Amino acid sequence: MTRVYLHTFGCKANQYDTEVIRQALETSGAVSVPDPSEADVAIVNSCTVTHVSEAKMRGLVRRIARRNSQARTVVMGCAAELDDGRIAALPGVSRVVGGSDPVAVLNAAGIDVGTTDPLLHRFERGARAWLKIQDGCDEHCTFCATTLARGDSRSRSPAEIIAEAQSLGGNHEEIVLTGVHIGAYGAERHDGFTLGTLVQSLVNEVPRVRFRLSSIEATEIDDTLADLLVSAPERLAPHIHAPLQSGSDRLLKLMGRHWYTARSYRERIEWLAARVPRLGLGADVMVGFPTETEDDHAGTRSLIESLPFTYLHVFPYSERPGSAAMKLGSPVAPQLSQHRSSELRALAEQKSQAYRRGRHDDMADVILLRRTKGRYEALTGDYLTVFVRTDTVVKQRSQARLRLEDGDMWAVPQEAAG
Repeated sequence: MTRVYLHTFGCKANQYDTEVIRQALETSGAVSVPDPSEADVAIVNSCTVTHVSEAKMRGLVRRIARRNSQARTVVMGCAAELDDGRIAALPGVSRVVGGSDPVAVLNAAGIDVGTTDPLLHRFERGARAWLKIQDGCDEHCTFCATTLARGDSRSRSPAEIIAEAQSLGGNHEEIVLTGVHIGAYGAERHDGFTLGTLVQSLVNEVPRVRFRLSSIEATEIDDTLADLLVSAPERLAPHIHAPLQSGSDRLLKLMGRHWYTARSYRERIEWLAARVPRLGLGADVMVGFPTETEDDHAGTRSLIESLPFTYLHVFPYSERPGSAAMKLGSPVAPQLSQHRSSELRALAEQKSQAYRRGRHDDMADVILLRRTKGRYEALTGDYLTVFVRTDTVVKQRSQARLRLEDGDMWAVPQEAAG
């Protein structure tokens, strides 16, 4: 029996791919183990979004080789797809496999599999599961290497997605719909399905489960999605993560993000926030892109201040080999980039705290995630982490009244959700 250690870097799409690998290897008779020192094979799913993610991956591969010199390491995923030989040269690496095809990855690991189940039935994470509805991207943001690694956008069939959701729904309370560019779902299939009609079908066909959208462009939230967020928040979580990157139109053009401006982003978010009374709203914001000026940064800060964000992911620009942004010149000096990042993170924290205070003594749809340190960690529909004391009788999914105590949000269960 082959023992396999699995580790994932990167996004929800990568995490989903690893779960497909896990299911396939366990079906083949192999077993996953939590510690690389116990493994015959280590499979590392790599990410190429930033140089930091690649550095962490290389560090892990070296640590595996030090701790278990007998283990063979297979590196898969996005960074593997773009490898120029440096990953293959790392200690202990026996194969580098671009992409995420489970048969190719497991065969590279010495595990013989013929065909694999096209549906994922269970996610290791417990109450929540990811479901990848599409892969790849047809846009060409100048800072991004993911398109180079994952290729053009391609969507799974609605029937396959619904069948997988029905299977996952037997094991999980929440299903997060993920991919590389989910707002483009169905565009190349020409079968009439959009992301909105797909989600409506999932809500109709898969009872009880709470669905959640992963990252989606603000301008791709159509009326069908908005109506579900308003009318059925217990079925489609009232939470949007809409990448912003910059509030400067000049920089958005240089980034290749041609489908929106700061004004159109603002208008779509304001339109949505006016309709959804309790909206968890997040965004990715990039700092230090080549040629970013103080005026550009001020535009980003002003836009963030004006919108009802509940959290932000602020990160510095990272040069990616092969990306067009490398031709634009040097990025902003690290010290200045760090200063601008800190400023935006402080603003995001202020907005987050204000939103949590506004939710005090309000109702929420709560899903229990895990028990730790005498309390349950739970997640609301609008993407707040809350806690439930273990002496409180609570179902896996409940309606709860939120209380803000000692800086933490606590949930007092009221009744079971539908």
